[in-house]
Amino acid sequence: MSEPLIPQKAPYPVQEAARKVAWCQCGRSAGQPYCDGSHRDTDIRPIVVELTEDRMVKWCGCKHSSNKPFCDGSHRTL
Repeated sequence: MSEPLIPQKAPYPVQEAARKVAWCQCGRSAGQPYCDGSHRDTDIRPIVVELTEDRMVKWCGCKHSSNKPFCDGSHRTL
């Protein structure tokens, strides 16, 4: 399996509207934390999340969270 890149060692806090979103799991997207299709040459796929209400989301920026796609603080150990 391909290893994800680490775009940043911190979460991406975003005030999100209720919607469906594809979180970049490979770390290659130019539009972090969202997928832009850059994973095509890897075996890593985005995680699609259905946000049912408007809320603050802390998207994982290091791609190593145990609670993907959300930040769990794993970036502190990298």
